[in-house]
Amino acid sequence: MSEALSLDALIHQRLAALNPQEIHLHDDSAAHAGHAGAASGGGHFELTLVSPVFAGVNAVARHRLVYQALGDLIPSRIHALSLRAYAPGEL
Repeated sequence: MSEALSLDALIHQRLAALNPQEIHLHDDSAAHAGHAGAASGGGHFELTLVSPVFAGVNAVARHRLVYQALGDLIPSRIHALSLRAYAPGEL
């Protein structure tokens, strides 16, 4: 991975492995300024992801797949992640 990629771009790049139909990523870090995780450089994000990979997969397994894709970014660059994961047609 290139060091030149923004964290937002890096997250999108990593999530591409899940074949997403939709990705809505919101960086909420500014609202957490002064928080211990923010002080160490970790961002706060809200993520909604729609992927056919999630069809027939329970919520816990969906979250594991996302956390696997983001792996080493947590907890260093991503301190908190609010995650909603859906299969197509579930929204």
